[in-house]
Amino acid sequence: MDPDFSRLDAHLDDHDLDGYLVQADGETPTQRYLSGFTAPDPFTTLYTGDVHLLVSPLEYGRAKRTARADTVQRGQEFDAKAKREEYGPVEGSRRVLAAFLDSHGVSSVGTPSDFPLGTADGLRELGVEVTADELPGANDIVEYVRASKLPEEIEHVRAAQKANERSMARAEELLREAEIDGDILVLDGEPLTSERVKTEIEIELLREGCALDETIVAGGAQAADPHDRGSGPLPANEAIIVDIFPRSKETGYYADMTRTFVKGEPSAKIDRWYDLTLEAQEAALDALEAGVTGSDVHGAVCDVYEEAGEPTLRSDPNAETGFIHSTGHGVGLDIHEFPRVSEADNELEAGQIVTIEPGLYDPEVGGVRIEDIVVVTEDGYENLTDYEKTFRL
Repeated sequence: MDPDFSRLDAHLDDHDLDGYLVQADGETPTQRYLSGFTAPDPFTTLYTGDVHLLVSPLEYGRAKRTARADTVQRGQEFDAKAKREEYGPVEGSRRVLAAFLDSHGVSSVGTPSDFPLGTADGLRELGVEVTADELPGANDIVEYVRASKLPEEIEHVRAAQKANERSMARAEELLREAEIDGDILVLDGEPLTSERVKTEIEIELLREGCALDETIVAGGAQAADPHDRGSGPLPANEAIIVDIFPRSKETGYYADMTRTFVKGEPSAKIDRWYDLTLEAQEAALDALEAGVTGSDVHGAVCDVYEEAGEPTLRSDPNAETGFIHSTGHGVGLDIHEFPRVSEADNELEAGQIVTIEPGLYDPEVGGVRIEDIVVVTEDGYENLTDYEKTFRL
């Protein structure tokens, strides 16, 4: 993959900086994107128009073979042992980093807003100008850069989403096979629990080369909290939200999808909420195209809900029921990244991948959410989600 760093170049020019510095492990999205390298321990990437890595001896050989970097160096090239013996491990390491920067003609750097404070202060004491990003809606300028996906990245997300859909099918299969026993679902003579469904989802994703730290299978009152992971026996005749957001182990790219199911007969209100949420999602998708803002798309969802008499955070910033979150978010090397599909006015661009996930919530009623993942195009969108929306099982 050959990213377009012209926006990063412009950022450095605008702020009169020699380079951009990242110090993080390779699972950090900005580090992985900028360096083209992954490692479990922190390493350093310097961007100057070229990409330069400073890594441990343990990672040196692999970085030379696999990283998307113009140079790869180790601390011993900058007398790391002698510096640490003379100044101690902390200041010695900072002096190695300063020498690394100096070797590339760099005396001023930009950094992500979460760059290590101690390292930044140590470099400043050694005469390096360090400026942390202060950007609306993003942790760093590289997050802006990676928001617009290359065709290769879109295919990575598409592949993760296909795996996601197979895991969703497994969850739906379990719910379909379950029987109603009073107020709960039973399968194989035992209560069907949120934990069992999540385990089956995870097993399916492992077969597909994906992993997830957690997922949401929440029914009844638990579904009224958008981020309640769910626990215990799943209810009959009530909405069950299944929200799965796996990450490809190979590429590092995420997918995201939510479906709401009911086994049995839902209440009239939940039934109405489901239809209303489908309508809200369609309104958002109809509004989506390059050049509109995230707030335009979010507003289309709020319009549908508010016209139906449902509270939203737009109509009541203190609302605790109704539509109580944003419409969506960017997805890529991070599960929540720029751009925002919310009240924020960030302009959407072709190639950005976002979720569209309206929902309604009330502990007295339950919750409903429907989520697809889509690519913004010049005249609309491409839906990467090919999983039907079925409510009643």
